[in-house]
Amino acid sequence: MKKRFALLTALCLLLGLCLTGCADESHHMAWVLAHSSSEDTVTQLYSEKFAEEVERLSNGEMKIQVYSNSALGGDTELLESCEVGDIPFVVQNTAPQVSYLPKLALFDLPCVYSDIADVQAVFDNPDFVSKINDIYLSGGFRLLGMADQNFRVMSSNVKVEKLEDFKGIKIRTMENANHIAFWKSLGAAPTPMTFSEVYIGLSQGTIDAQENPYEVIVSSKLYEQQKYAIQTNHLPHLISLIVSEDFFQGLTPEQQSIVQQAADLAKDYAREQAAERAADRIQIMEEHGCEIVPLSDELLEQMKQSAAPVYESIRKTVNDDALYGAYVGEN
Repeated sequence: MKKRFALLTALCLLLGLCLTGCADESHHMAWVLAHSSSEDTVTQLYSEKFAEEVERLSNGEMKIQVYSNSALGGDTELLESCEVGDIPFVVQNTAPQVSYLPKLALFDLPCVYSDIADVQAVFDNPDFVSKINDIYLSGGFRLLGMADQNFRVMSSNVKVEKLEDFKGIKIRTMENANHIAFWKSLGAAPTPMTFSEVYIGLSQGTIDAQENPYEVIVSSKLYEQQKYAIQTNHLPHLISLIVSEDFFQGLTPEQQSIVQQAADLAKDYAREQAAERAADRIQIMEEHGCEIVPLSDELLEQMKQSAAPVYESIRKTVNDDALYGAYVGEN
């Protein structure tokens, strides 16, 4: 299966290179960036801005072709292809990466932040980012930047206003053990499911709820199947821009500098877009009859206390008190 995927990837890459003119006499370089999100998301805007800045800063000598909607594979396949350099650049949420880089479970800690600006401030700390990059490097990747799509929230056909209301709700989660453990700690019934099945699952009643940033809820029109958007804000939806380390080391120092500069500019742009688009996404959901349900500070604290075992488990996995403390604000 992996061999067939590798062959398919190679063919896609060849097609992408031909389309972008890499093989012409100008010797311009063209590389592939892929992600699994739809085009109407901050993930796509982040990717496009990065590609645009790489081309601008290199005076057109370096080009990047962006592939969205899992065109070159899902999150797992993209990571595998990035590791070996078949797909040099990948933009994706950190949750699927935990299977490959367990210490990234740090970002699965629920209910740590209530303001996305506080999350961004952590990633503006060069020492913290350097330690996170060391985790990526251990797996053969390099972290070029970390943006976000604001917080993940819960959309549901069951209104939640107190802790007991979570009990028994069938909520779709990603294939991430920490996410599953969190929802179980609240009394919900988490159901791992590929994202392509979520809309049908909601429409058929296989699941009652799901959790994603507003961006994804709107771009996939999940609000059509949901009565409520519960502002759990349980996790920041982080978006990493990573590159194969082997590929990166094959670039000249000047090319490496251009790639990093472009990544920095794209990160700032993605943050701005996420902030500007959040209110608009909420308005779209409300216009389609989806009620936005804020949660009290008391309930949010109860959720955090219920998730205490998840905290302990993740702390053991991270196995770095300084890094853990820097993220949760213990230092």
